[in-house]
Amino acid sequence: MILRRSLVKVLLGLIFLGNAGNILIFSVARITKGIPPFIPGSADTLADPYADPLPQALILTAIVIGFGTQAFAIALFKKVYKNQGDDDLDKLRSTDSMDYKEGNN
Repeated sequence: MILRRSLVKVLLGLIFLGNAGNILIFSVARITKGIPPFIPGSADTLADPYADPLPQALILTAIVIGFGTQAFAIALFKKVYKNQGDDDLDKLRSTDSMDYKEGNN
């Protein structure tokens, strides 16, 4: 969907791509239920099974970055639609707006 001509479809493609990346990290990390990864004062190592915090931290960071990217893309696409009046990427190939060409800026 990222390669479609409509800005809305591009945005949905970005959302799907971000979610797919998160699911990929979850599936590769083999998330298991277990105790928190704290070493008790009387032990030298962790007791099995324990929950690995790294994949969870990566996913949370990816979610926050994804929301920021999506918010920026929504604001950018809204501004483009407001200025150009269309969301078709083939019609938005020119960087000059009609007002700029006519000297009304």
